Amino acid sequence: MASLFGLGRDAKTFRPRKSTPVGSKGLTLKRHIEATLGSGNIREAVQLPPGEDLNEWLAVNTVDFYNAISVLFGTLEEFCTVKTCPVMSAGPKYEYLWADGVKVKKPTRLSAPEYINNLFDWIESQMDDSRTFPQQYGIPFPPNFMDVVRTMFKRLFRVYAHIYHTHFRSICSLGEEAHLNTCFKHFMYFTQAFNLVDSKELVPLQELIDQMVS
Repeated sequence: MASLFGLGRDAKTFRPRKSTPVGSKGLTLKRHIEATLGSGNIREAVQLPPGEDLNEWLAVNTVDFYNAISVLFGTLEEFCTVKTCPVMSAGPKYEYLWADGVKVKKPTRLSAPEYINNLFDWIESQMDDSRTFPQQYGIPFPPNFMDVVRTMFKRLFRVYAHIYHTHFRSICSLGEEAHLNTCFKHFMYFTQAFNLVDSKELVPLQELIDQMVS
């Protein structure tokens, strides 16, 4: 993974990629994503393929978006520390508190790396739970699946917001800015296509979003 960005970083920095859910159908949808993205038309690539199930499409794409941001954040480990980022924020106006409703019920102030690692642990626990992310085609998704996905996207957006506001200079020094922008643009097209993040949550990066997804 380190060679992707030309970095000599220890592989243990990066979390293992999550595998595509929903069995062979998920792999078929994943191939569709790769083929349409390869055409260069991101707006078209995010649209639900005709005849496909919305929840399956959301599940496969959510795993891909999580993998992408996980890899990006892994390259910033030496820059995003408890000392450099004592709060999870997106600039001076926006601070994010952590709560998962299970282990941490009361919104709690954490450093950025603690918040993000807790978030990644929570996302992985959801994806590993076959009751939430079915691993076989035909098994029904839970009634609250869209709510789970929307919570994931809201929190993954906060990771992008933190990276852009706090670590963009480091991203540039690593030569990752084009990759970051492509990942975020894809993320935002998908978010907007399925209304996954409330507009008030997008405010910290609204100017960038307007430029990218206009």
